[in-house]
Amino acid sequence: MPDDKAETGSDRRFISLEQTDEVHDWMTSLGCSEEQLREAVNTVGNSADAVRQYFAAKRSGHS
Repeated sequence: MPDDKAETGSDRRFISLEQTDEVHDWMTSLGCSEEQLREAVNTVGNSADAVRQYFAAKRSGHS
């Protein structure tokens, strides 16, 4: 996978935990720690929308 973010933009629908820079980008975007991000992906899969919903539910107390 190329490191050029312009070429990987369509992949923003999915969260990759394999590249450190992508993990940090997702942590910043979602306002979570790496551990929380990994837990979310392990729980709901690597769909960015599913992970956003997971965090929204946890923040509202509906986990």
